Amino acid sequence: MQYSSQLGDRMNSLVKAKLELLPEDPGCYLMKDKDSIVIYVGKAKNLKNRVRSYFTGTHNLKTTRLVSEIRDFEIIITDSEVEALLLEINLIKKYDPKYNILLKDDKTYPYIQITDEEHPRLIITRNVKENKGEFFGPYPNVSAAREVKNMLDKMFPLRKCHPMQKNFCLYYHIKQCLGPCGKEVDPSVYEEHKAQIRRILKGNTHEVIKELRERMMDYADNLQFEKAQEMKELIEYLNKTVERQKIDFTDMVDRDIFGYYAKNGYLSIQVFYMRSGKFMERDTFITEHVAEPEEELKQFIIQFYESPNNIKPKEILIPNIPDVEPLATYLNTTVLTPKRGDKKKLVDLASENAKLTLENRLLLMLRNEKKTLGAMEELAEYLGMESIRRIEAFDNSHISGSEAIGAMVVYVDGKPSKQDYRKFKIKFANEADDYDYMREVLYRRYLRVLRDDLPRPDLIVIDGGKGQVNVCKEVLASLNLSIRVIGLVKNEKHKTSEVLDGDTMSYLKIKKRSQAFRLLVAIQEEVHRFAITYHRQLRRKKVTKSFLDDIKGVGPKRKQKLLRHFGSIKRIKEATIDELMEVGIPYDVCVNIRDKVTNSN
Repeated sequence: MQYSSQLGDRMNSLVKAKLELLPEDPGCYLMKDKDSIVIYVGKAKNLKNRVRSYFTGTHNLKTTRLVSEIRDFEIIITDSEVEALLLEINLIKKYDPKYNILLKDDKTYPYIQITDEEHPRLIITRNVKENKGEFFGPYPNVSAAREVKNMLDKMFPLRKCHPMQKNFCLYYHIKQCLGPCGKEVDPSVYEEHKAQIRRILKGNTHEVIKELRERMMDYADNLQFEKAQEMKELIEYLNKTVERQKIDFTDMVDRDIFGYYAKNGYLSIQVFYMRSGKFMERDTFITEHVAEPEEELKQFIIQFYESPNNIKPKEILIPNIPDVEPLATYLNTTVLTPKRGDKKKLVDLASENAKLTLENRLLLMLRNEKKTLGAMEELAEYLGMESIRRIEAFDNSHISGSEAIGAMVVYVDGKPSKQDYRKFKIKFANEADDYDYMREVLYRRYLRVLRDDLPRPDLIVIDGGKGQVNVCKEVLASLNLSIRVIGLVKNEKHKTSEVLDGDTMSYLKIKKRSQAFRLLVAIQEEVHRFAITYHRQLRRKKVTKSFLDDIKGVGPKRKQKLLRHFGSIKRIKEATIDELMEVGIPYDVCVNIRDKVTNSN
């Protein structure tokens, strides 16, 4: 069954922006959920086409579920599809993503084994044992291993049955088995086949491909075109998938590879981690730099290995930068700046990824800056103002006057300035009077602005209609302040629907799809979130205090333990002594809790 949804429903603005920046290179992609947890790792010949395909067309249920959870993604470019495959193996093993099901059933990876038997076989196994044969891999999943094994089965007629049959089977008749069940087989034939298989699986395919070409031509000359086509497909497969990997080394050395790229005052550093010769993971660090990028890189490397989380490997590969000898001396390990060969390609690849990451980040920053500044300019135009730089927004929260609070959020140049956020606990206002709550909060805020000479906003945003806006104007007038005010009015669905101009007390005709309106919606949602969060904190504190604080033997740790276990004060009150003791509370304290419940009823 196929499932589909609209493109806009599947993507947030970050994903949409990143999709436009994707390269057409091969590599791996990491899909992340709302908590930045990697939920899927994949590989692609063309990252641009593959990643975009998730957000277009129809998919099966599993893929649809995956896409519905994607909130961000990361990419790593490689030089070839095969390198992407190797990287994919290691990334899946590292993150164990929930949508990569094939690798979750076992923590080990499949290998192709040439068995150590009189009549050897090719099998797929996860159980690597010494002295029991030869092993090649690992492969990312059984399907990938089976694909390679099927190719080898067509090329080399090793035994397929286990245990060995007594008579010739189908494989013998189609010439995919030498038939040791019915005739003697010269051991040297097996040794020759094993040697060729060994060469193929290690990437030394030149001689094998040459032989296959000769067989293809012979078949074609004898008009055996199906056999000739089979040889051609085997040659293409060998050329495509069983090639030498430069991202994998056979020397089993642990090494870190550094690359960097600098632009517009920012420095991007990429670290590739290679363990036992295999590419395991990468990290990206982006920071503003003051000194020359090469000097900043050396300082970064020193600080990097001073961290207890980063163990120095046997070998460190870095780009060709001046004066690396002191760095090697300080780190007391091998630091190389390769000039050619596979190690040089690895360093170049790290620098290429650093460049891609930084340029994408800069483009996103520029896009966001244009969007936010454009929204501020658009809002200023709607209000007939020259410019707007600082916005302060207010909201109240209470339940029938209980634990009434006010909250203020600040936006500067269209972005939240969280260090400027403020909370207000209502002290003087009448109970359950929203206007009085707003009046107290605004007066306290702008009296402080005047007294301490704090920055004044260009615009005040009030969560409310004409009544709340008039209150704000009265407070400003009493303090002899002239600041533009608008109110954000919600509809019956509690969504921002109208913008009230405090000067004219009329509704502004702001297009709902405009950047200005979207910014105001974001501001209203943020101040509401901030107010609600603060109010819940106070309520929780009050509820906890009203019941648990006066109980002998119940301190902060036991309160936390009780609330974590039962989930609410109500459930604590309903618990028996035995249930309370299950949490680890002493008997006498449990008795005190039950006594408090009895007395309070």
